[in-house]
Amino acid sequence: RCWGRRQRVLLWGVLLAAWEAAWGQLRYSVPEEMPKGSFVGDVAKDLGLQLPVLPDRGIRILEKGRTQYFSLHGKTGHLVTTDRIDREQLCRLVEKCLLRCELIVEREMKVYGITVEITDINDNVPSFRDAEMVFKLSETTAPGSRFPLAEAHDPDSGQNSLQSYEMSGDDHFSLAVQEGPGGDQRPELVLAKALDREQAAFHELVLRASDGGDPARTGTARIRVTVLDANDNAPVFSQAEYTVRVPEDVPVGSTLLIVTATDADEGLSGDVKYSFLKISDRASELFHLDSETGEITIKDDLDFEEVSSHELGVQARDGGERFDKTKVVIIVTDVNDNPPELTVSSTLTEISEDARSGTVVALLHVQDRDSGANGEVRCSLDESIQFRLEKSFEDYYRVVTARELDREQVSEYNLTVRAADGGSPSLQSSAVLALRVLDVNDNAPVFSQERYSARLGENNAAGALVLTVRATDADWGQNARVRYRLWEGRVRGAPLSSYVSVQADTGALYALRSFDYEEVREVGLWVRAEDGGEPALSSNVSVRLLIVDENDNAPQLLYPPPAAPGGGWAGVELAPRSAEPGALVLTRWLLLAVAAVSCLFLAFLLLLLALRLRRCRRSHLLPDTSAALRGVPPTHFVGIDGVRAFLHSYSHDVSLTADSRKTQLRFSAASSCDTLPARPPPDDPAPLLAHD
Repeated sequence: RCWGRRQRVLLWGVLLAAWEAAWGQLRYSVPEEMPKGSFVGDVAKDLGLQLPVLPDRGIRILEKGRTQYFSLHGKTGHLVTTDRIDREQLCRLVEKCLLRCELIVEREMKVYGITVEITDINDNVPSFRDAEMVFKLSETTAPGSRFPLAEAHDPDSGQNSLQSYEMSGDDHFSLAVQEGPGGDQRPELVLAKALDREQAAFHELVLRASDGGDPARTGTARIRVTVLDANDNAPVFSQAEYTVRVPEDVPVGSTLLIVTATDADEGLSGDVKYSFLKISDRASELFHLDSETGEITIKDDLDFEEVSSHELGVQARDGGERFDKTKVVIIVTDVNDNPPELTVSSTLTEISEDARSGTVVALLHVQDRDSGANGEVRCSLDESIQFRLEKSFEDYYRVVTARELDREQVSEYNLTVRAADGGSPSLQSSAVLALRVLDVNDNAPVFSQERYSARLGENNAAGALVLTVRATDADWGQNARVRYRLWEGRVRGAPLSSYVSVQADTGALYALRSFDYEEVREVGLWVRAEDGGEPALSSNVSVRLLIVDENDNAPQLLYPPPAAPGGGWAGVELAPRSAEPGALVLTRWLLLAVAAVSCLFLAFLLLLLALRLRRCRRSHLLPDTSAALRGVPPTHFVGIDGVRAFLHSYSHDVSLTADSRKTQLRFSAASSCDTLPARPPPDDPAPLLAHD
């Protein structure tokens, strides 16, 4: 049953450690005064970090204080001390000494909290502020009277702190130890039996203070008691406790308060002197008590962030060694005297313009040592629609991209992050993040003109400059380097590249051969501009090259043909002398076209003449007759033996239209003459009809 309980305790410990590691919180403990490089904890193992990649992740330790106490060993992943740690110096007024730091993984933009408890060792001896305490007591002092002794101070904590007092040296006195409100031990000197100055004017005692360490340490102080004559009145303070509130920025030399005690005695017995009875080392550096007036003044600057309140024990003692004591509480109020501390923990210096929205570019830590509203910090990012500020972890913020970037609009950013506290007036601090945007090949070259045209006189020299095309690319570097080339084509069956070429770097277009207007009058081509990106982007532009005619051909006489020697054609001017150059140039295609049109026209005339002749001939072969058959011309029939018959068929042409389907086809009565009615033959044969 006992072993099962131990197993449960061990299981709870393991679960607690796993829970803390899962939530990014690590806890370790290390004794104080350990040498530099002492092992604190295995951070890599507790966080599950791989040792070979630790240096590549940019892992480092960041502490909130001004002193760096810990560091991370890059090869082992161990958290080690950077120097000796004195617990009493760090945590004078704190029972449990905890140091906090953060582990930042820059590559992953993660933060882990680490808490290290500094455990106490018995490295301090109890000590008294004064090696000797002097008392002057009247011989009339009643037995049982108590006199407070100066307390010993042991900076250690727990069992190693002050535990007990002992006193030796004289049977007239004994030691009493009272427990204070805070659990501290307050030694008092108790008069065990009446004093007799005639028997002993002085008494020597030794006070020992011991701690609870193993082995125990002991500090001593001597007590010297001088026996005086009678003094029956003790000083009395006006208040049992004084409390004063003072801002931390009070000037040095200012008076905080005045304590006052009165003594009813006269002379030396009524002369009151003030002194500190119980005071810390730091308080003795900050405050001064005037022994004559009881005025407490400032000796050094107060700091609320260091100590927020001070308790002072003040004693008033008269000339006869009677005394009274009081407590002075000085409360230091916070003043907004610390601006926020803004630290850039990790940042990028370059970012690609195609980075996604939400990309983290910087990790910042902000803190303010003031308290209350004075320590509440608000962070903001100067007006920038491209970035925004987000809360990361406790006092950490991160700057992320709010939208996609465009290097062609803004190539560099100087982001100003401001931190302001809630004080009045508010204190501010700022940090500037310089960020350069890296180019991405997202812009194609753009020509300065939509199309180009140029005129080039024929008979040009080979290699003559025709024109220059220009294209610009809004990208940067290699992505903006533009090169030109021809879009391959053909001119009169030959490759275009044999006629013209383009210079790849400048875009200059050159004629590679001499052009002849009579052969090529116009050349159309395309020029492509490509950038140096990967993949490359390109654009095209059309170029029209017009060949300008020159008077490089002599006139040729086409008609009439050259005359025989001695003929009479000499001196005939067939064309005006004012004709434009090229007006008399006739190509073979023009001659062929004129000849073809002339032939067609001649054939048409011959056809008309043939039709005319045929009509005239027919009219002579078939003469007109005076007889008519029911409206049929006499030339259309002939009579044989008194019977008339048609010479050729007689018909009507009938055309059907789109609306013919709607009605029936009918012939008029007059159209029935195509058939002849039968008649009885005459008695006498009829003569053959003829046309005179």
